[in-house]
Amino acid sequence: MPLTADRAKPAVPFGGTYRLIDFVLSNLVNSGLTQICVLTQYKSHSLDRHVSVAWRLSTMLGMYVTSVPAQQRTGKQWYMGSADAIYQSMNLINDADPEYVVVFGADNIYRMDIAAMLEAHIDSGMACTVAGIRVPRHEAHAFGIIDAADDAKIREFLEKPADPPGLPDSPEESFASMGNYIFTRKAFVEALLDDAADMESRHDMGGNIIPEFVKSGQAQVYDFTKNRVPGATEKDINYWRDVGTIPAYHHAHMDLISVEPEFNLYNSRWPIWTSQEQQPGAKFTLRGTAEDSIVANGCVISGGDVDRSVLSPNVHVEKWARIEHSVIFNNCRIGRNAVVHNTILDKNVVVPDGVEIGLNAEHDQARGFYVEQGVTVVPKNTVVPNAW
Repeated sequence: MPLTADRAKPAVPFGGTYRLIDFVLSNLVNSGLTQICVLTQYKSHSLDRHVSVAWRLSTMLGMYVTSVPAQQRTGKQWYMGSADAIYQSMNLINDADPEYVVVFGADNIYRMDIAAMLEAHIDSGMACTVAGIRVPRHEAHAFGIIDAADDAKIREFLEKPADPPGLPDSPEESFASMGNYIFTRKAFVEALLDDAADMESRHDMGGNIIPEFVKSGQAQVYDFTKNRVPGATEKDINYWRDVGTIPAYHHAHMDLISVEPEFNLYNSRWPIWTSQEQQPGAKFTLRGTAEDSIVANGCVISGGDVDRSVLSPNVHVEKWARIEHSVIFNNCRIGRNAVVHNTILDKNVVVPDGVEIGLNAEHDQARGFYVEQGVTVVPKNTVVPNAW
């Protein structure tokens, strides 16, 4: 919030021209996994529209990305958790009749060859494989943590432990769950059925399904640091960000724009796919400038200055305006002498001439804007007032 006030989180724009969901869908199709169902529930219209417009694969070759809304197939209740969402969509598994089921979240930023993880799952003979990323042990208390043995078999699944276990080969690191799973179909279906029958369950993948596989000795961890995608740089190998908070979302954008970016959007050997707006190229007039920034198509920088920022399509920046360390969504207008600093502007925001935003947290909050750790968020369709 407030970026998810009227859209599902995977539909939140990212990186100028993408949506968050484009990253996992790109990883899947780049890995050769092209039968994909997107289970939706919360305010899913913009997500459904994006999937239908941007993700048209060849149906003649049996490929599809399809958005599946909650349908109350097993009763009158809506999804009660991530596991229940899949249980209520069991017809999708039955119709496709796969040997393996890949279950990935749709709201993280990373590149991953999922085919390599699938190969590791098949070779192991295990029923369940969980992707794990190495994090410093002193930071691991903020994550769901995987306690794994030398052979990668998971001994315990811990939710935000006070004293996280170290790794066998690196005692000062811990495995954090990435929320990405691969299952052998038969065992997975049985686990979903058992979970649905358990009235005490929260019906959550990480909280209920995975621990059951761990108890039965049928879960292993897949070390994300072993994953390699073509074209990865030394800096962005194994990059993964959970952008579940405003500061994390803003910081992930700043990772994109340095000379040697933490995450390189320009890797043509493992592209992030999406549908691009049909707009002319970005235009710079009246000595307008942009440094260490991404400026999307349709933008006009007319005498203003943009520094360490990401601009989505059709943003107009007028003379003497300054945009610094900010993320600007589609169709925003920044007036003359305006200042936008450490701010996220949702779509269609207007910053009038001379108005400043992001320089004073108290002033921004007095105008009704959300501020967290120095980052201000302005909701869509807002005309930013000067007074507070």
